[in-house]
Amino acid sequence: MPAPSTAILPDAMATNWVDRHAPERLRPWLKLGRFDRPAGIWLLMLPGWQGIALAAAEQGRWPNPLLLAAVFVGAALMRAAGCAFNDIVDRDFDAQVARTALRPIPAGQITVKQAWLFLVGCSLVSFAILVCLGWTAILLGVLSLGLVAAYPFMKRITWWPQAWLGLTFNWGALLGYAAAVGHLSWSAALLYASGIFWTLGYDTIYAIQDIEDDALAGIKSSTRRLGQRVRIGVVAFYAVSVCLVVAAGWVGGVGPLFLPFAGAFAVHLSRQAAAVRLDDGPGALKLFKSNAIAGLIIFAGLVAGLWTPGVRF
Repeated sequence: MPAPSTAILPDAMATNWVDRHAPERLRPWLKLGRFDRPAGIWLLMLPGWQGIALAAAEQGRWPNPLLLAAVFVGAALMRAAGCAFNDIVDRDFDAQVARTALRPIPAGQITVKQAWLFLVGCSLVSFAILVCLGWTAILLGVLSLGLVAAYPFMKRITWWPQAWLGLTFNWGALLGYAAAVGHLSWSAALLYASGIFWTLGYDTIYAIQDIEDDALAGIKSSTRRLGQRVRIGVVAFYAVSVCLVVAAGWVGGVGPLFLPFAGAFAVHLSRQAAAVRLDDGPGALKLFKSNAIAGLIIFAGLVAGLWTPGVRF
């Protein structure tokens, strides 16, 4: 068995850049922030990009590239900070689950105190970015900390921690919209709600990997709650997400070119749901990672919708 410092974690690709190119001394830190598993960065960043694109489409202009870059960097750092906090809180659980036992904290590569310092460093840089985005965005950023702090505890008290993750991961839709225009709107709220159900679906799929270990460790999840009905649940979550994102475009007056992309989003999610199998952990991870494409489809559709702003589809 490889040493923790050289082992590729089960949910990371064998070709990930951290294990292939990063200096060995830095690998535990990069793995603590999940930089070897970038799917989560995309899934945290894309709602922010979608919020920016929705605001831009409503105003008939291109999304601000500097704002997109700021959201990308901020999402990468806040995801790293959130993962570190999650690993600090869950270190005893992680040691009991095969997929997470070699993470830096349970594997003894990084101490809890060092993980806290990593968390604070990432958070401070993220805050420096946040203060450049306007008062409404700053307030939303501060409010999001409550969601982030509570998330690791949800699996102990509710069967639906995936819903809380949806509230947390999609907060960027509100923040990105507010950073672009300085206020919120019903269309932004609908986009946020769509993201919550999208996350509820894809994270239910993700938790299939751990369903047996979670049961042994007493960890709750929507996947365990749904059991053999997990596919029906994912279909329902995704259907609500599609309806809400179409409603967001309608309320925001996004141009009709958004509709083909919304249709592609629906097809992509329906194919995921059709492929869900409760006994296929590797397949579940592959389906989960494909949601970066789903999020990009909505972002591209909102950008396309700016061509005919104010014309309802």
